[in-house]
Amino acid sequence: NILIIDDHAMYRSGLRKVLQDVPEIGNVEETGEWREGLDRLEAGAVDLLLLDINLPDRSGLDLLGMIHSRFPALHIIMLSMYSEPQYALRALRNGAQGYVAKDMEVADLISAIRSVRRGRKFVTPSIAESLLGNMHSLASDPTPHTRLSARESQILRMIVGGDSLTAIAERLSINVKTVSTYRRRLLEKLGLGSNAQLVQYAVHNRLVD
Repeated sequence: NILIIDDHAMYRSGLRKVLQDVPEIGNVEETGEWREGLDRLEAGAVDLLLLDINLPDRSGLDLLGMIHSRFPALHIIMLSMYSEPQYALRALRNGAQGYVAKDMEVADLISAIRSVRRGRKFVTPSIAESLLGNMHSLASDPTPHTRLSARESQILRMIVGGDSLTAIAERLSINVKTVSTYRRRLLEKLGLGSNAQLVQYAVHNRLVD
């Protein structure tokens, strides 16, 4: 039995319909609200959770640790648009058994579900290659951006992409003051003093395309 927590209604609805046609998959439920998702997990009868890394008012990565501690037997696969290895590494460290791209082929996602249900870890081949190449440096001498929350990382990417704080607030459905707080925190964590320095840091560390 599978639960999907993702705030994009069309995506999760389509995913649900596809997964319901897989013979070994039982009931598939979906919600766009993480609190409702927790209620469903509390009710039991969920074997595997597909959790979006970005939710409107809470990061999926921040939720992950809490969910894993409360439901240690639950299999969790993170759904993400981020291909950078630091996100996958954080997810696997915090209790996820899988980390997959939201634009991957359905057949590959089903393979990931089967693999995780057998007790194996799963990441996409490109992320696996990046992890192998960066595992030692990330583990022994992590760069500051690996300590950012998923929401801070998301806002970093949006700032570097040229979005204003007002535009970011509108896109994320939060107020501008909250965005400013996130910006201040990520600048402090990275030891930077301006957006210009943030852009230079992101480019140097290949955090943006």
